Amino acid sequence: MKIAVIGDGGWGTANAILLCGYGHDVTVWGAFPDYIEEQRRTRRNEKFLKGVVLPDALKLTADRAEAVKGAEIVVLAPPSKFFASVMEGFKGLITDDQLVVSLTKGLCEASNKRMTELAKEILGLKSVVALAGPTHAEEVSRGIPTTIVAACEDEEKAKKVQRVWSGPLFRVYTSPDPVGVEIGGAVKNVIAIAVGCSDGMGFGDNTRAALITRGLAEMKRFVLAYGGKPETLSGLAGIGDLIVTCTSVHSRNHSVGERLGKGEKIKDILGSMQMVAEGVWNSKVVHDLAAKLGVEMPICDLVYALCYEDFDAKKAVESMMNRELKSE
Repeated sequence: MKIAVIGDGGWGTANAILLCGYGHDVTVWGAFPDYIEEQRRTRRNEKFLKGVVLPDALKLTADRAEAVKGAEIVVLAPPSKFFASVMEGFKGLITDDQLVVSLTKGLCEASNKRMTELAKEILGLKSVVALAGPTHAEEVSRGIPTTIVAACEDEEKAKKVQRVWSGPLFRVYTSPDPVGVEIGGAVKNVIAIAVGCSDGMGFGDNTRAALITRGLAEMKRFVLAYGGKPETLSGLAGIGDLIVTCTSVHSRNHSVGERLGKGEKIKDILGSMQMVAEGVWNSKVVHDLAAKLGVEMPICDLVYALCYEDFDAKKAVESMMNRELKSE
């Protein structure tokens, strides 16, 4: 099949490598022509996927029309902060005749919308499949086994993604709940910052386990208020993705939290990073939406305070532990 991947970040590139390995005709689109040319020449994407060799068969382009022309499947993989603007550039080029799949985890800062909602609205599509789970690009690109979930209201489209993406080292399940899958993917990044902060302060396994468990409770409350199914978060796009993001050396969100816990300022941390940490942006969206929906999310609220209000990490711990006592 001819497949276009929109976005040459780590996760978009990892999916392109995976699909190319199955024998598909894959083209990756990137926004910066000079960097696309560098990748063509070196067969590396060192900025976003260090040490991984790009297959010779993988095509790269900075031309939008060239990227999607004749593509049966279009994969959307820009960072959530730039997702809407990238979609605007593909208006009229991506249509309902193509199977459209979103890899991006997060919520739109401007509209609070999910990525599949944005894609449908901007591109004029009836449905978009959300693909999410415990899948760090660094491992998928190297053929390390994992599982993931394809979620869509249109069951046949989810099943088609399942057939196309599944292979000896990559297993796909389906779900009818894109809301739960996408909200889980957004909120778990915020929780990972909290866990990283705990680790950076020198706390141990008990604290980490407590934050992950109570973080999952916050995720479920938020998904329920948002109209999704809380039980979805007992699966790969919930607890699976939460565990890997909160504990992996590959997790940028955990790394941001760890540095916050060690006393660094958020502006200095973000200024030193090549790649994006979705949880920083999404902590604001989640904080604002939770207030609007009346959902209690103390861990996410404190991550927002750490990232946007220069709140002290030690005071955040005191604030959490001294909350009103209640039943689980």
